[in-house]
Amino acid sequence: MRNSTFLSACRREKTPYTPVWLMRQAGRYMEEYRKVRARFAFLDLCRRPDLACEITVTAVERLGVDAAILFSDILLLLEPLGRGLSYGGGDGPVFSRPVRGRADVDALREFDPEEELSFVYEAVRQSRAALAGKLPLIGFAGAPFTLASYLIEGRGSRPFVETKRFLHADGEAWHALAARLVDLVARHINAQIEAGADAIQVFDSWVGCLAPEDYRAYVLPHMRELFSRIQPGVPVIHFSTGTGGMIELIRDAGGTVIGLDWRVDLDAAWRRCGYHVAVQGNLDPVVLLASRAEIRRQAGEILKRAAGRPGHVFNLGHGVLQQTPVENVVALVDSVHELSSR
Repeated sequence: MRNSTFLSACRREKTPYTPVWLMRQAGRYMEEYRKVRARFAFLDLCRRPDLACEITVTAVERLGVDAAILFSDILLLLEPLGRGLSYGGGDGPVFSRPVRGRADVDALREFDPEEELSFVYEAVRQSRAALAGKLPLIGFAGAPFTLASYLIEGRGSRPFVETKRFLHADGEAWHALAARLVDLVARHINAQIEAGADAIQVFDSWVGCLAPEDYRAYVLPHMRELFSRIQPGVPVIHFSTGTGGMIELIRDAGGTVIGLDWRVDLDAAWRRCGYHVAVQGNLDPVVLLASRAEIRRQAGEILKRAAGRPGHVFNLGHGVLQQTPVENVVALVDSVHELSSR
């Protein structure tokens, strides 16, 4: 497994072609997933290792990608904190008791991830066994800022008014919350590695809402602490969106591979990161709604920007959209493999 194309690219080693996998590669756009989802609630899928394994493996078999990513959810780590997490309706996940001050931070329930989330680690073990050494398995977790934003806002947000108000109004409470989340995320990640995850992706999907100075003050120290606590020797992808204005800060925070969204040119962003790190990305997910000829053309443009340099993992700039035809995803994977063959 160490010599897989994906893991080799994460280590910036030469590969026979550019590896590709996709965020949300198992999702509602795929008929196989919809059939399972029609029978079970989302949380039931996450809590049953056999179903999580089935969804994980079915996606890679259908798409022909170079890595599997565990079927799970970043907010599972927050459910045991006791803030009333529920999934349902069209509003996405909701916390009925948001965290809005130091008293709420202090009231967060203490728990051991290895006990409360044992089903996640069993899903890693089952998925790793089902892959039978053919493909590496990516585990994942949410980054402290993104997790904190869900806790504070109470649901998904765009302006993140409550989150920003919180950190500016009471920096001490913010740092206490972030430190608590760093500890939980590190333990969660390391338990996935112990269970057999070959690589990890840390999702900081919402941190792009911050100004660079706020990132330096309120996020960077905690991200450095998190990366320092992850078991060494396992590639870690640091993914964020909307952070084109602070790529250097994202790089400095840590990670073996820096994930790039579609709002930056891959070649320019890689120069800013420095070639001592690998990069991942960065096709706009909406392109997968275009013709297959256009998908191939745009994939080719990204590959040209990577210039065959060791250390590029092809991916979207965020997850596959629900409206995406699965045949277009397969066409993208095939195009990346063909166009990058060397």
